[in-house]
Amino acid sequence: MPDQIKTDRRFATTLGRGLSVLRAFRPSDDGLGNAEISARTGLPKSTVSRLTFTLQSLGYLNHARRHDKYRPGPALLALGNMASASISFVELSAPLMQRLADETRTLSLLLVRDHSKMLIVKTWRPRNVASLWLEVGHRLPFYGSSSGHALLGSLSAEGFDQTVEDADGDRGLTAERGQKVRRDAQNQLVTQGFVVSDPEDYFSPNIHAVAVPFHSRDLCEPVIFTCGAMPDGLSLKRMHADVGPKLCATVQELERLMGQGPSSAVREL
Repeated sequence: MPDQIKTDRRFATTLGRGLSVLRAFRPSDDGLGNAEISARTGLPKSTVSRLTFTLQSLGYLNHARRHDKYRPGPALLALGNMASASISFVELSAPLMQRLADETRTLSLLLVRDHSKMLIVKTWRPRNVASLWLEVGHRLPFYGSSSGHALLGSLSAEGFDQTVEDADGDRGLTAERGQKVRRDAQNQLVTQGFVVSDPEDYFSPNIHAVAVPFHSRDLCEPVIFTCGAMPDGLSLKRMHADVGPKLCATVQELERLMGQGPSSAVREL
């Protein structure tokens, strides 16, 4: 987050800290104690104790027993469902992405930028096919994932600079390296409509993926639709010849349903 925002008199520091507590949780967590939350957020344990008590009182966290750890609460579920319902493209995309997952036998995903990572917010698994273990809530790096590269290639110049700053060198993402990734992603979007990151840059050798950005009128920056699978089921050749074009066509179909033209990210390149 830019220092000028943190020092702006309109910025509510306590609210920002409370939200950072909620963002500390991961799908694999079996609850978090105040010390663990403090380590993940960088906030003092005394501050975390006040914030978790407040969030629990409001239903955003659960704390079932005296010595139990904190877990996401029902108010968070309600808030997430309300956000999903109010952003129109999410519901419209569901049958399209499920169809794509079944046709391509890949795990289809919707990801958004979440500070220093890409956050999975929706998944569509192919029916009757074993797929990747990635779940909603998992975070992927900007550098080394097709989703992250597609985002870097479709952001505005200002958004790109902020994203690289937020990444804080994660997996070696410097401004210079980010610009190289950005140029390559933009070239792929113009020439083929989708992004496949170089396997040598992959954050995990067990995942192959292809990604397409989508600009919604509901949001101020692009979200990323992705198809992924194990390398033996999703070769580079298949990504370029089959899955990538199908993903691109699916996103274009969503744009038509939304009454939008081609992605503004592509039009501006």
